[in-house]
Amino acid sequence: MKFANKMKVFDLNIFSKLEEKRAELLQKGMEVINLSVGTPDFRPDGHVIAALKEAAGIADNFKYSLADLPELVEAVIAWYGRRYDVSLTPQQVMSVYGTQEGMAHVALPICNPGDLVIAPDPCYPVFMFGPRMAEAEIYYTPLKKENNFLIDFGSIPEDVARRAKMIVVSYPNNPVTAVADYAFYEKLVAWAKKYDVIVVHDNAYSELVMDSEPGMSFLAVPGAMDVGIEFNSLSKSYNLTGLRISFAMGNTEIIRNFRCLRSQIDYGISFPVQKAAIAALNGPQDILERNRKGYRERRDALCGGLRSIGWNVPDSPGTMFVWAPLPEGYEKSWEFALELMDKTGVICTPGESFGPAGEGFVRLALVADVPTIERAVRLIRESGMVR
Repeated sequence: MKFANKMKVFDLNIFSKLEEKRAELLQKGMEVINLSVGTPDFRPDGHVIAALKEAAGIADNFKYSLADLPELVEAVIAWYGRRYDVSLTPQQVMSVYGTQEGMAHVALPICNPGDLVIAPDPCYPVFMFGPRMAEAEIYYTPLKKENNFLIDFGSIPEDVARRAKMIVVSYPNNPVTAVADYAFYEKLVAWAKKYDVIVVHDNAYSELVMDSEPGMSFLAVPGAMDVGIEFNSLSKSYNLTGLRISFAMGNTEIIRNFRCLRSQIDYGISFPVQKAAIAALNGPQDILERNRKGYRERRDALCGGLRSIGWNVPDSPGTMFVWAPLPEGYEKSWEFALELMDKTGVICTPGESFGPAGEGFVRLALVADVPTIERAVRLIRESGMVR
């Protein structure tokens, strides 16, 4: 076709590829244990489901919402005040269709073609894909094990720091599962102020810190509001992944411009979803500790189980994932993941899909119950892939 050469070429994301492989295994009659996509299998709270159902029974709620309900914005502001001791105004809060959508679009009102964005390596793919959509250039700063997978600001070259328009940061981190402390965010804010760089922080996993206090907000650090914004999602905290609702919060000017952009491409989060979010934020919060406990039990079963069969996988400090170095004898993460699928039916995500520094690792999601995880460990042991 004549227009084919005029189109940009994009590849399917890794999860679409893994889904194709899953369908292939099922067609062969294999049992599949899918530990690739991080979609919670824990249930939302009953009062949240009830709020969604009630709102869905009102005909007017099927119209365009056009804006966030005032009571939703008030719920976010109150939650951030209670949870993080962060004060927000309505002008500093807006909803998006999940953090992935927000991260895909946030560079558009910030970056011009040719601007430089600093992204971690490895990182969740949309962290680099979003700036690419804005035609920005990307500088990858490595997350190294010897630095506890934290960004080393001193290692960013001076010319890169001075040229950078935006930096993407995310802790607790997907995929490497690292957790950052207050001192790290103080360094981030000081660095961003020094070089006049906009910070975009993804805080989707703040409620999933495994062995210490739940995570913090970047916005709690003095000066953070001057330099950036933060995304926080209800997907993992309240098991509402499919409802697709997250919030961008922080610097008033960034939020204003982002809201203007999205007003051209979006007519607002549906009223029933907004009502469910209000119920989640204002209602009982014991679901947060239940989720932490459930993921901790699964992490212990997976990481401890794999270590017991000779695969030296460290315990994850945060998120709902495990970042596992390849077993002895393997060097390529995609080749290992394919062999693991073919021999055991266990699906994981190759580390190389998160960037060059992810090579040598695979990511496993804690999205199966403990008995299923124990069965996965047994299948891996019986496969002989770990010696």
